[in-house]
Amino acid sequence: MARKLQKVVLIDDNETTSFLNNRLLQRLELAENVLSFTNAEQAFAHFWGKQSGSDSDAPELVFVDLKMPGMDGFEFLNQYNRLAPEQREKTVMAVLTTSMHSADTTRVAQYEGVEYLAKPLTEEKMQRLLQKRFALAN
Repeated sequence: MARKLQKVVLIDDNETTSFLNNRLLQRLELAENVLSFTNAEQAFAHFWGKQSGSDSDAPELVFVDLKMPGMDGFEFLNQYNRLAPEQREKTVMAVLTTSMHSADTTRVAQYEGVEYLAKPLTEEKMQRLLQKRFALAN
């Protein structure tokens, strides 16, 4: 692969899932930094809140689970969708969920450019996403 992503973010309240996804990303050596959050609200505030750093701090790729306590994945996507287009274009947003319910897939499809991936995250799914959205693949 020609270049690594600078920053990939995992947002999932299930720490085991985040751990396994983090290990997969480390093994594939796809990113310089992989950050995990168990709370979507904290993740959003970290990157796009009033106290966040510059736009260069924005992650290139975010995986967010749909079903979480507090701010769920849909609320996260709603907040993200309110950002200026210049901010959104810096980040590829991907829903990573166990839900294959048609109501959820339809709802996610309303958000422009958001990828929908079924858990578990695999090397094959990661490669397809990289080819589609970043023109990167092994």
